Amino acid sequence: MSQPNTPAENSGEPRLAPKPLDRPPVDPAQAATFGRPRGVEGAFDKVYTPTSRNGDKIISRPPAPESLAEAFGRPAGAEDVQLQRPGDDNGNGRPTSPESPLWSKTADPWRDPGAAAVLGGPALDTEDDEKDDDERPRGAMLSLPEVLFGRRVKPTALGLLGVVCLLIGAVGGLVGWWVASTGDSLTGSATIAEAEAGKERAPGSIANIAQRVSPAVISIEVKSGDSGSVGSGVVIDPNGYAITNNHVISLATSDPQAKMTAVFSDGTRTDAKVVGTDPKTDLAVIKVAVANPVVIQIGKSADLEPGDSVIAVGSPLGLQNTVTAGIVSALHRPVTVPGENGDPPVTYDAIQTDASINRGNSGGALVDSTGALIGINSSIRTDTGDTGGSIGTGIGFAIPADEAMKIAKVLISNGTVKHADIGVNANSVSADTAEGAVVANIADGGPAARAGIAEGDVITKVGDRLVRNAPELTVAVRAHNVGEVVPVQIVRQGRPLVVDVTLGSD
Repeated sequence: MSQPNTPAENSGEPRLAPKPLDRPPVDPAQAATFGRPRGVEGAFDKVYTPTSRNGDKIISRPPAPESLAEAFGRPAGAEDVQLQRPGDDNGNGRPTSPESPLWSKTADPWRDPGAAAVLGGPALDTEDDEKDDDERPRGAMLSLPEVLFGRRVKPTALGLLGVVCLLIGAVGGLVGWWVASTGDSLTGSATIAEAEAGKERAPGSIANIAQRVSPAVISIEVKSGDSGSVGSGVVIDPNGYAITNNHVISLATSDPQAKMTAVFSDGTRTDAKVVGTDPKTDLAVIKVAVANPVVIQIGKSADLEPGDSVIAVGSPLGLQNTVTAGIVSALHRPVTVPGENGDPPVTYDAIQTDASINRGNSGGALVDSTGALIGINSSIRTDTGDTGGSIGTGIGFAIPADEAMKIAKVLISNGTVKHADIGVNANSVSADTAEGAVVANIADGGPAARAGIAEGDVITKVGDRLVRNAPELTVAVRAHNVGEVVPVQIVRQGRPLVVDVTLGSD
């Protein structure tokens, strides 16, 4: 059985003394900084009270702001009013009945923090509760300007505002009456909604090209008595120079009494006169009496390839401002047609196109997909042998712009033009030995005679151009300049030969 613990004084054993404390000396500097002030022994100084220099007591906290004091402070005359505590059923002390709405099991809800919250009566005197509501002072009622505008408004301004509102209402009523009375005349009797859709004409489209090219293409009318002709032309110079076909204005050159008129796309009519003609290539230049005409853009026919898109603009069958579209069917197509009024046959290196070309298109523009001039429409070919136009085969021919502009510049400066000539008459031939132009006769002392070409020789090549028929010989020679030395390849008795020919002038 264990023994109970007994104190040491009861057991007779000597009591141990406490261990001495090791207290190092206090640093005087730290004691002056962290020590108690003089005369203060405890933790708090209850004797010293801070005062200002004039002896007034210093208040450690600032006074409450005036706005907070007015909002949460006691009202005037209520300094002695005490807060009420919930009382019993008679209004005295703690309620004693459990049925009372103020009953609480705690001894004092004001002192017990765990007590339930209880709503008491308002902190007002009994006499204030018994006052009649009619005796209480009432605030002034807000006026209409204060309700509408939040401030006082002069009656004059309020009246002026009312007048303005009446005027606005009257004007609105008049406008509504006018719209209602004239609605039928503005919209019509139909009830179908109509909307105009904007047609898109992208740059480079046929419509866009036609709009740009048509002002530079003219219709040419030549009249002399009861006879006349109609064709087309293209303005190529700001001074009014226009290029066309020789057969379009041949009546004006042969009949001094003939009158020539140029008609523009906007209907403007003006006189025109002949500047120069070249019957051998069916080209002519006229001048129109108009200031600042629209000039067509000049392209390069040498850049064309078969299949390129082209547009023909002119006055076929007298129908002005007609636009047709097609492609380049072929290039370097030698074409020979009879001359007009006794003129020599026309031969040129044509652009073949399937764009619809008819009588009246002659002299008009053939443009590429950029709207640049690449040819002058000149002739057509049908399968019936007449001049019915594209109703037949639909094949048209145009003079390349490179050749046409070269001749037009010479006609403007000189009025006439000279072409290179080899000095032979030739016929087309196609045999087992050769295909080309066979020499029928040679001009005495001409370029071919001086070069040693004889009758019966077959010319197959002039320079770099192959010759497969007589018209191609003509265009191959005219592609060079007068006086130029050109190698000519011939076949004589089945043997190929090359001779140098110095070209002459026609």
